[in-house]
Amino acid sequence: MARRLRIITGIAAVVLVAGAAAGFGVAWRPSIAAIAPPRPDTFNPDLVKRGRDLAAIGNCSTCHTVRGGGNYAGGLPVPTPFGTVFSSNITPDAATGIGSWPEAAFVRAMRSGVSRDGRHLYPTFPYDHFTNVSDADDRALYAFLMTRQPVSASPPANQLSFPFNFRPLITGWKLLYFHGGDVPSNVAKGAEWNRGAYLVEGLAHCGACHTPRNALGAERVNAQFAGGEVDNWHAYALNDTSHAPVRWTADALYAYLRHGWQADHGTARGPMAEVVSNLASVPDSDVRAIAAYMADISGAPAPDGKRPADAVAQSPPAVAAQADPAGAAIYAAACASCHESKRPLPYGGVDLALSTAVTSPDPRNLANIVLAGVGAVEGERSPIMPGFAASIDDVQMAALLNYLRVRFGKRPAWNDLDKAVRDARAAQAVSVAAREAPAESSQRGKP
Repeated sequence: MARRLRIITGIAAVVLVAGAAAGFGVAWRPSIAAIAPPRPDTFNPDLVKRGRDLAAIGNCSTCHTVRGGGNYAGGLPVPTPFGTVFSSNITPDAATGIGSWPEAAFVRAMRSGVSRDGRHLYPTFPYDHFTNVSDADDRALYAFLMTRQPVSASPPANQLSFPFNFRPLITGWKLLYFHGGDVPSNVAKGAEWNRGAYLVEGLAHCGACHTPRNALGAERVNAQFAGGEVDNWHAYALNDTSHAPVRWTADALYAYLRHGWQADHGTARGPMAEVVSNLASVPDSDVRAIAAYMADISGAPAPDGKRPADAVAQSPPAVAAQADPAGAAIYAAACASCHESKRPLPYGGVDLALSTAVTSPDPRNLANIVLAGVGAVEGERSPIMPGFAASIDDVQMAALLNYLRVRFGKRPAWNDLDKAVRDARAAQAVSVAAREAPAESSQRGKP
Protein backbone atom coordinates (compact mmCIF):
# COMPACT_ATOMS: atom_id res chain seq x y z
CA MET A 1 0.00 0.00 0.00
CA ALA A 2 2.81 2.40 0.89
CA ARG A 3 4.61 1.66 -2.40
CA ARG A 4 1.40 2.25 -4.36
CA LEU A 5 0.91 5.59 -2.59
CA ARG A 6 4.50 6.60 -3.44
CA ILE A 7 3.92 5.73 -7.10
CA ILE A 8 0.67 7.70 -7.24
CA THR A 9 2.32 10.67 -5.56
CA GLY A 10 5.26 10.43 -7.93
CA ILE A 11 2.99 10.27 -10.98
CA ALA A 12 1.19 13.39 -9.80
CA ALA A 13 4.53 15.18 -9.42
CA VAL A 14 5.67 14.12 -12.88
CA VAL A 15 2.36 15.20 -14.44
CA LEU A 16 2.63 18.62 -12.83
CA VAL A 17 6.24 19.05 -13.89
CA ALA A 18 5.48 17.77 -17.40
CA GLY A 19 2.65 20.26 -17.68
CA ALA A 20 4.93 23.09 -16.67
CA ALA A 21 7.60 21.81 -19.06
CA ALA A 22 5.14 21.74 -21.92
CA GLY A 23 4.18 25.30 -21.12
CA PHE A 24 7.80 26.32 -21.60
CA GLY A 25 8.24 24.24 -24.74
CA VAL A 26 10.50 21.64 -23.09
CA ALA A 27 8.22 18.75 -24.11
CA TRP A 28 8.91 19.36 -27.80
CA ARG A 29 12.18 18.84 -29.63
CA PRO A 30 12.69 19.58 -33.32
CA SER A 31 13.39 16.73 -35.69
CA ILE A 32 16.82 16.53 -37.32
CA ALA A 33 16.81 16.11 -41.09
CA ALA A 34 17.33 12.57 -42.35
CA ILE A 35 20.36 11.66 -44.44
CA ALA A 36 21.21 8.82 -46.80
CA PRO A 37 23.03 6.07 -44.87
CA PRO A 38 26.78 6.81 -44.94
CA ARG A 39 28.94 4.34 -46.83
CA PRO A 40 30.96 2.14 -44.46
CA ASP A 41 34.20 2.96 -46.27
CA THR A 42 33.85 6.63 -45.34
CA PHE A 43 34.75 5.81 -41.71
CA ASN A 44 38.32 5.47 -40.49
CA PRO A 45 39.00 1.80 -39.58
CA ASP A 46 40.78 2.79 -36.37
CA LEU A 47 37.75 4.83 -35.33
CA VAL A 48 35.47 1.88 -36.04
CA LYS A 49 37.70 -0.42 -33.99
CA ARG A 50 37.60 1.98 -31.06
CA GLY A 51 33.83 2.15 -31.42
CA ARG A 52 33.68 -1.64 -31.26
CA ASP A 53 35.49 -1.61 -27.89
CA LEU A 54 33.21 1.13 -26.59
CA ALA A 55 30.09 -0.75 -27.67
CA ALA A 56 31.37 -3.76 -25.73
CA ILE A 57 31.92 -1.62 -22.62
CA GLY A 58 28.39 -0.26 -23.02
CA ASN A 59 26.95 -3.79 -23.34
CA CYS A 60 25.11 -2.54 -26.44
CA SER A 61 24.70 -5.89 -28.20
CA THR A 62 23.09 -7.50 -25.15
CA CYS A 63 20.23 -5.01 -25.02
CA HIS A 64 19.84 -4.45 -28.77
CA THR A 65 19.99 -8.05 -29.99
CA VAL A 66 17.17 -10.54 -29.53
CA ARG A 67 17.53 -14.28 -29.98
CA GLY A 68 17.04 -15.19 -33.64
CA GLY A 69 17.37 -11.59 -34.79
CA GLY A 70 20.16 -9.66 -36.41
CA ASN A 71 22.94 -8.12 -34.37
CA TYR A 72 21.91 -4.73 -32.95
CA ALA A 73 18.46 -5.05 -34.62
CA GLY A 74 16.55 -4.49 -31.37
CA GLY A 75 13.31 -6.06 -30.20
CA LEU A 76 14.59 -7.26 -26.81
CA PRO A 77 11.85 -6.94 -24.16
CA VAL A 78 12.95 -4.92 -21.14
CA PRO A 79 10.58 -5.52 -18.20
CA THR A 80 9.93 -2.57 -15.87
CA PRO A 81 7.45 -1.99 -13.01
CA PHE A 82 5.40 0.03 -15.51
CA GLY A 83 5.28 -2.47 -18.37
CA THR A 84 7.60 -3.71 -21.10
CA VAL A 85 9.78 -1.55 -23.33
CA PHE A 86 11.34 -3.09 -26.44
CA SER A 87 14.84 -2.08 -27.49
CA SER A 88 15.28 -0.22 -30.77
CA ASN A 89 17.02 -1.21 -33.99
CA ILE A 90 20.41 0.53 -34.06
CA THR A 91 21.71 -0.99 -37.28
CA PRO A 92 22.21 1.37 -40.27
CA ASP A 93 18.95 0.30 -41.91
CA ALA A 94 17.40 3.50 -43.27
CA ALA A 95 13.76 2.55 -42.71
CA THR A 96 13.75 0.73 -39.35
CA GLY A 97 17.16 1.48 -37.85
CA ILE A 98 19.34 4.57 -37.51
CA GLY A 99 20.77 4.61 -41.03
CA SER A 100 19.09 7.94 -41.75
CA TRP A 101 20.46 9.54 -38.58
CA PRO A 102 23.27 12.05 -38.96
CA GLU A 103 25.90 12.01 -36.23
CA ALA A 104 24.24 15.01 -34.56
CA ALA A 105 21.04 13.00 -34.06
CA PHE A 106 22.95 10.09 -32.57
CA VAL A 107 24.79 12.40 -30.16
CA ARG A 108 21.51 14.04 -29.13
CA ALA A 109 20.03 10.63 -28.30
CA MET A 110 23.08 9.77 -26.20
CA ARG A 111 23.25 13.14 -24.46
CA SER A 112 19.58 14.09 -24.12
CA GLY A 113 17.51 10.96 -24.70
CA VAL A 114 15.76 12.40 -27.76
CA SER A 115 15.20 10.53 -31.04
CA ARG A 116 16.01 11.96 -34.48
CA ASP A 117 12.31 12.74 -34.98
CA GLY A 118 12.17 14.69 -31.71
CA ARG A 119 10.49 12.07 -29.50
CA HIS A 120 11.70 11.68 -25.93
CA LEU A 121 13.18 8.22 -25.32
CA TYR A 122 12.22 6.10 -22.35
CA PRO A 123 15.03 5.95 -19.77
CA THR A 124 15.35 2.17 -20.16
CA PHE A 125 17.92 3.50 -22.65
CA PRO A 126 20.33 4.74 -19.96
CA TYR A 127 20.99 8.22 -21.32
CA ASP A 128 21.26 9.43 -17.73
CA HIS A 129 24.68 7.72 -17.91
CA PHE A 130 25.39 8.09 -21.62
CA THR A 131 25.12 11.87 -21.32
CA ASN A 132 28.60 11.68 -19.76
CA VAL A 133 30.21 10.12 -22.85
CA SER A 134 32.73 12.35 -24.63
CA ASP A 135 32.36 13.77 -28.14
CA ALA A 136 35.24 11.59 -29.37
CA ASP A 137 33.70 8.40 -27.98
CA ASP A 138 30.26 9.24 -29.37
CA ARG A 139 31.89 9.72 -32.76
CA ALA A 140 33.58 6.32 -32.52
CA LEU A 141 30.35 4.61 -31.48
CA TYR A 142 28.52 6.19 -34.39
CA ALA A 143 31.20 5.00 -36.79
CA PHE A 144 30.99 1.47 -35.44
CA LEU A 145 27.19 1.24 -35.62
CA MET A 146 27.06 2.76 -39.10
CA THR A 147 29.41 0.04 -40.37
CA ARG A 148 27.29 -2.87 -39.07
CA GLN A 149 25.12 -5.05 -41.29
CA PRO A 150 21.79 -3.25 -41.92
CA VAL A 151 18.82 -5.28 -40.68
CA SER A 152 15.21 -4.51 -41.55
CA ALA A 153 13.39 -5.07 -38.25
CA SER A 154 10.85 -3.04 -36.30
CA PRO A 155 10.51 -3.82 -32.59
CA PRO A 156 7.07 -4.62 -31.15
CA ALA A 157 5.08 -1.74 -29.71
CA ASN A 158 5.90 -0.98 -26.07
CA GLN A 159 3.46 -2.50 -23.59
CA LEU A 160 3.18 0.20 -20.94
CA SER A 161 0.21 0.85 -18.69
CA PHE A 162 -1.49 4.25 -18.52
CA PRO A 163 -0.24 6.91 -17.88
CA PHE A 164 3.29 5.66 -18.58
CA ASN A 165 2.43 5.09 -22.23
CA PHE A 166 1.91 8.86 -22.57
CA ARG A 167 5.35 9.81 -23.86
CA PRO A 168 5.24 13.57 -23.00
CA LEU A 169 5.40 12.56 -19.31
CA ILE A 170 9.06 11.72 -19.90
CA THR A 171 9.76 15.46 -19.95
CA GLY A 172 8.60 15.70 -16.35
CA TRP A 173 10.75 12.71 -15.41
CA LYS A 174 13.76 14.32 -17.06
CA LEU A 175 13.29 17.62 -15.29
CA LEU A 176 13.09 15.82 -11.96
CA TYR A 177 15.80 13.19 -12.39
CA PHE A 178 17.93 13.69 -15.50
CA HIS A 179 21.08 15.54 -14.47
CA GLY A 180 24.36 14.78 -16.25
CA GLY A 181 27.91 15.98 -15.89
CA ASP A 182 28.55 14.47 -12.45
CA VAL A 183 31.48 12.16 -13.24
CA PRO A 184 33.91 12.17 -10.30
CA SER A 185 37.36 13.55 -10.96
CA ASN A 186 40.33 13.43 -8.62
CA VAL A 187 43.81 14.17 -9.92
CA ALA A 188 45.37 12.80 -6.74
CA LYS A 189 43.96 9.32 -7.42
CA GLY A 190 45.75 9.00 -10.75
CA ALA A 191 44.86 8.54 -14.39
CA GLU A 192 43.66 4.95 -14.07
CA TRP A 193 41.13 5.80 -11.34
CA ASN A 194 39.84 8.77 -13.32
CA ARG A 195 39.53 6.68 -16.48
CA GLY A 196 37.57 4.12 -14.47
CA ALA A 197 35.26 6.81 -13.10
CA TYR A 198 34.54 8.05 -16.63
CA LEU A 199 33.71 4.56 -17.87
CA VAL A 200 31.70 3.38 -14.84
CA GLU A 201 29.62 6.53 -14.51
CA GLY A 202 29.21 6.86 -18.27
CA LEU A 203 29.20 4.23 -20.98
CA ALA A 204 29.47 1.15 -18.73
CA HIS A 205 26.46 2.49 -16.73
CA CYS A 206 27.17 0.12 -13.82
CA GLY A 207 24.86 2.03 -11.51
CA ALA A 208 21.89 1.31 -13.79
CA CYS A 209 21.78 -2.20 -12.33
CA HIS A 210 23.66 -1.84 -9.05
CA THR A 211 21.75 1.20 -7.68
CA PRO A 212 18.24 0.94 -6.18
CA ARG A 213 15.50 2.96 -7.86
CA ASN A 214 12.66 5.09 -6.57
CA ALA A 215 8.96 4.59 -7.29
CA LEU A 216 9.30 6.20 -10.72
CA GLY A 217 12.33 4.22 -11.84
CA ALA A 218 15.04 6.84 -11.22
CA GLU A 219 18.27 5.85 -9.48
CA ARG A 220 18.26 6.92 -5.86
CA VAL A 221 20.94 9.60 -5.59
CA ASN A 222 21.77 8.87 -1.95
CA ALA A 223 22.20 5.12 -2.49
CA GLN A 224 24.60 4.83 -5.42
CA PHE A 225 25.85 1.26 -5.89
CA ALA A 226 23.83 0.05 -2.89
CA GLY A 227 22.34 -2.83 -4.91
CA GLY A 228 19.54 -3.11 -7.45
CA GLU A 229 17.39 -5.54 -9.39
CA VAL A 230 17.53 -6.84 -12.95
CA ASP A 231 15.75 -9.80 -14.59
CA ASN A 232 14.92 -11.46 -11.25
CA TRP A 233 18.56 -11.23 -10.16
CA HIS A 234 19.83 -9.06 -7.33
CA ALA A 235 22.67 -6.83 -8.52
CA TYR A 236 24.88 -6.80 -5.43
CA ALA A 237 25.85 -3.67 -3.58
CA LEU A 238 29.26 -2.50 -4.77
CA ASN A 239 29.86 0.22 -2.20
CA ASP A 240 30.85 -0.15 1.46
CA THR A 241 27.47 -1.75 2.23
CA SER A 242 28.51 -4.83 0.22
CA HIS A 243 27.65 -8.19 1.79
CA ALA A 244 30.61 -9.93 0.14
CA PRO A 245 32.36 -12.00 2.86
CA VAL A 246 35.70 -10.80 1.46
CA ARG A 247 36.17 -7.24 0.27
CA TRP A 248 36.90 -6.79 -3.40
CA THR A 249 40.36 -5.65 -4.40
CA ALA A 250 41.27 -4.10 -7.74
CA ASP A 251 43.10 -7.28 -8.75
CA ALA A 252 40.14 -9.48 -7.80
CA LEU A 253 37.73 -7.26 -9.71
CA TYR A 254 39.99 -7.26 -12.75
CA ALA A 255 40.17 -11.07 -12.75
CA TYR A 256 36.40 -11.36 -12.32
CA LEU A 257 35.61 -8.88 -15.09
CA ARG A 258 38.23 -10.26 -17.45
CA HIS A 259 37.68 -13.98 -16.91
CA GLY A 260 34.21 -14.29 -15.36
CA TRP A 261 35.66 -16.07 -12.34
CA GLN A 262 37.67 -15.24 -9.22
CA ALA A 263 38.55 -17.71 -6.48
CA ASP A 264 37.39 -15.58 -3.54
CA HIS A 265 34.20 -14.36 -5.21
CA GLY A 266 32.98 -17.06 -7.55
CA THR A 267 31.54 -17.02 -11.07
CA ALA A 268 29.67 -14.30 -12.94
CA ARG A 269 26.08 -15.45 -13.49
CA GLY A 270 22.87 -14.01 -14.92
CA PRO A 271 23.12 -10.55 -16.51
CA MET A 272 26.65 -10.16 -15.14
CA ALA A 273 27.81 -13.06 -17.29
CA GLU A 274 26.75 -11.08 -20.35
CA VAL A 275 28.72 -8.06 -19.15
CA VAL A 276 31.84 -10.19 -18.69
CA SER A 277 31.35 -11.74 -22.13
CA ASN A 278 31.32 -8.30 -23.72
CA LEU A 279 34.34 -7.12 -21.74
CA ALA A 280 36.39 -10.07 -23.02
CA SER A 281 37.30 -8.10 -26.15
CA VAL A 282 38.01 -4.80 -24.38
CA PRO A 283 41.62 -3.60 -23.84
CA ASP A 284 43.15 -4.60 -20.52
CA SER A 285 43.73 -0.97 -19.60
CA ASP A 286 40.01 -0.18 -19.63
CA VAL A 287 39.07 -3.27 -17.60
CA ARG A 288 41.77 -2.46 -15.05
CA ALA A 289 40.54 1.14 -14.86
CA ILE A 290 36.98 -0.01 -14.12
CA ALA A 291 38.31 -2.40 -11.48
CA ALA A 292 40.45 0.30 -9.82
CA TYR A 293 37.56 2.73 -9.53
CA MET A 294 35.04 0.17 -8.26
CA ALA A 295 37.49 -1.28 -5.74
CA ASP A 296 38.00 2.21 -4.33
CA ILE A 297 34.22 2.64 -3.99
CA SER A 298 33.94 -0.74 -2.26
CA GLY A 299 36.47 0.21 0.40
CA ALA A 300 39.79 -1.29 1.39
CA PRO A 301 39.97 -4.84 2.82
CA ALA A 302 40.92 -5.11 6.46
CA PRO A 303 44.77 -5.21 6.66
CA ASP A 304 44.90 -8.23 9.00
CA GLY A 305 47.31 -10.23 6.89
CA LYS A 306 44.99 -13.23 6.63
CA ARG A 307 44.28 -15.04 3.42
CA PRO A 308 40.70 -14.20 2.38
CA ALA A 309 39.53 -17.81 2.64
CA ASP A 310 40.95 -18.07 6.16
CA ALA A 311 39.21 -14.90 7.29
CA VAL A 312 35.69 -16.25 6.71
CA ALA A 313 34.04 -18.41 9.36
CA GLN A 314 31.02 -20.69 9.16
CA SER A 315 28.65 -22.31 11.62
CA PRO A 316 29.52 -25.89 12.65
CA PRO A 317 27.66 -28.42 10.46
CA ALA A 318 25.84 -29.88 13.48
CA VAL A 319 24.43 -26.50 14.45
CA ALA A 320 23.24 -25.82 10.91
CA ALA A 321 21.78 -29.32 10.59
CA GLN A 322 19.79 -28.80 13.76
CA ALA A 323 18.38 -25.59 12.26
CA ASP A 324 17.26 -27.38 9.07
CA PRO A 325 17.80 -31.17 9.02
CA ALA A 326 16.06 -31.60 5.65
CA GLY A 327 18.37 -29.04 4.06
CA ALA A 328 21.39 -30.72 5.66
CA ALA A 329 20.39 -34.08 4.14
CA ILE A 330 20.00 -32.59 0.67
CA TYR A 331 23.35 -30.80 0.95
CA ALA A 332 25.09 -34.02 2.04
CA ALA A 333 23.58 -35.97 -0.85
CA ALA A 334 23.85 -33.47 -3.69
CA CYS A 335 26.42 -30.78 -2.82
CA ALA A 336 29.07 -31.84 -0.32
CA SER A 337 30.94 -34.18 -2.66
CA CYS A 338 31.98 -31.19 -4.78
CA HIS A 339 32.00 -28.31 -2.32
CA GLU A 340 34.02 -30.17 0.31
CA SER A 341 36.18 -32.37 -1.90
CA LYS A 342 39.10 -29.93 -2.28
CA ARG A 343 39.37 -31.14 -5.87
CA PRO A 344 40.92 -28.73 -8.38
CA LEU A 345 38.76 -26.81 -10.81
CA PRO A 346 36.58 -27.31 -12.70
CA TYR A 347 35.20 -30.20 -10.61
CA GLY A 348 35.85 -28.81 -7.17
CA GLY A 349 33.08 -26.59 -5.80
CA VAL A 350 33.64 -23.07 -4.54
CA ASP A 351 33.98 -22.38 -0.83
CA LEU A 352 30.38 -21.49 0.04
CA ALA A 353 31.53 -19.45 3.02
CA LEU A 354 32.93 -16.98 0.45
CA SER A 355 29.69 -16.77 -1.53
CA THR A 356 27.92 -13.40 -1.62
CA ALA A 357 24.83 -15.28 -2.81
CA VAL A 358 24.74 -17.01 0.60
CA THR A 359 25.41 -13.91 2.71
CA SER A 360 23.23 -11.50 0.70
CA PRO A 361 19.96 -10.28 2.24
CA ASP A 362 18.25 -11.29 -1.03
CA PRO A 363 18.00 -15.05 -1.77
CA ARG A 364 17.19 -14.82 -5.48
CA ASN A 365 20.70 -15.26 -6.84
CA LEU A 366 21.34 -18.40 -4.81
CA ALA A 367 17.97 -19.81 -5.89
CA ASN A 368 18.76 -19.02 -9.53
CA ILE A 369 22.17 -20.69 -9.34
CA VAL A 370 20.91 -23.87 -7.65
CA LEU A 371 18.08 -24.19 -10.17
CA ALA A 372 20.07 -23.43 -13.33
CA GLY A 373 23.56 -24.53 -12.37
CA VAL A 374 26.84 -23.00 -13.47
CA GLY A 375 28.06 -23.52 -17.02
CA ALA A 376 31.67 -23.64 -18.10
CA VAL A 377 33.36 -20.38 -19.06
CA GLU A 378 34.99 -20.82 -22.45
CA GLY A 379 38.76 -20.84 -22.20
CA GLU A 380 38.75 -20.70 -18.38
CA ARG A 381 39.23 -23.34 -15.71
CA SER A 382 36.24 -22.11 -13.72
CA PRO A 383 33.73 -24.13 -11.65
CA ILE A 384 30.91 -26.07 -13.28
CA MET A 385 27.74 -27.20 -11.55
CA PRO A 386 24.60 -29.03 -12.70
CA GLY A 387 21.22 -27.39 -12.27
CA PHE A 388 18.76 -28.99 -9.85
CA ALA A 389 15.49 -27.58 -11.18
CA ALA A 390 14.26 -31.00 -12.30
CA SER A 391 15.45 -32.97 -9.26
CA ILE A 392 14.22 -31.02 -6.21
CA ASP A 393 10.89 -29.35 -5.55
CA ASP A 394 10.24 -25.92 -4.05
CA VAL A 395 10.00 -27.18 -0.46
CA GLN A 396 13.33 -29.00 -0.79
CA MET A 397 14.87 -25.93 -2.42
CA ALA A 398 13.84 -23.72 0.48
CA ALA A 399 15.23 -26.21 2.98
CA LEU A 400 18.57 -26.41 1.16
CA LEU A 401 18.91 -22.64 0.83
CA ASN A 402 18.14 -22.10 4.51
CA TYR A 403 20.76 -24.68 5.48
CA LEU A 404 23.38 -22.99 3.31
CA ARG A 405 22.41 -19.63 4.77
CA VAL A 406 22.81 -20.76 8.39
CA ARG A 407 25.91 -22.93 7.94
CA PHE A 408 28.00 -20.96 5.48
CA GLY A 409 26.56 -17.47 5.81
CA LYS A 410 26.08 -17.48 9.60
CA ARG A 411 22.93 -15.45 8.99
CA PRO A 412 19.31 -15.98 10.04
CA ALA A 413 16.96 -17.61 7.55
CA TRP A 414 15.59 -15.41 4.77
CA ASN A 415 12.09 -13.99 5.02
CA ASP A 416 9.52 -15.08 2.40
CA LEU A 417 11.93 -17.62 0.93
CA ASP A 418 9.09 -19.72 -0.49
CA LYS A 419 8.03 -16.85 -2.75
CA ALA A 420 11.61 -16.19 -3.85
CA VAL A 421 11.97 -19.85 -4.86
CA ARG A 422 8.68 -19.81 -6.79
CA ASP A 423 9.66 -16.59 -8.58
CA ALA A 424 13.09 -17.97 -9.46
CA ARG A 425 11.61 -21.15 -10.90
CA ALA A 426 9.04 -19.17 -12.91
CA ALA A 427 11.74 -16.83 -14.25
CA GLN A 428 13.90 -19.80 -15.23
CA ALA A 429 10.97 -21.40 -17.08
CA VAL A 430 10.51 -18.20 -19.08
CA SER A 431 14.24 -18.09 -19.85
CA VAL A 432 14.29 -21.71 -21.02
CA ALA A 433 11.22 -21.14 -23.20
CA ALA A 434 12.89 -18.13 -24.79
CA ARG A 435 16.07 -20.11 -25.54
CA GLU A 436 14.09 -22.97 -27.08
CA ALA A 437 11.70 -20.81 -29.09
CA PRO A 438 12.18 -20.87 -32.87
CA ALA A 439 14.18 -18.00 -34.32
CA GLU A 440 12.20 -15.00 -35.50
CA SER A 441 11.78 -14.90 -39.25
CA SER A 442 10.71 -11.25 -39.44
CA GLN A 443 14.24 -9.88 -39.21
CA ARG A 444 16.34 -10.14 -42.32
CA GLY A 445 19.68 -8.75 -43.30
CA LYS A 446 20.06 -6.44 -46.25
CA PRO A 447 22.92 -6.76 -48.71
